[in-house]
Amino acid sequence: MLQPAAQKSNHSKVLTAFVEPSLASAAPGQQFQFERHGYFVADRVDHVQGSKPVFNLAVGLKNSWGK
Repeated sequence: MLQPAAQKSNHSKVLTAFVEPSLASAAPGQQFQFERHGYFVADRVDHVQGSKPVFNLAVGLKNSWGK
């Protein structure tokens, strides 16, 4: 579940989320689909094993439900 955090950095939105523990060991640049949110890529600089994982939104999902 993604929740907006109060922080902002370099025009990006910082979100707090719960993810599978295995995502902490993802390689920088590795791609994932987070259900109902979009496709994300592990950050090549800030995603460091042993610290909080950092993922960047690559492509958001179209929300056309109910239209």
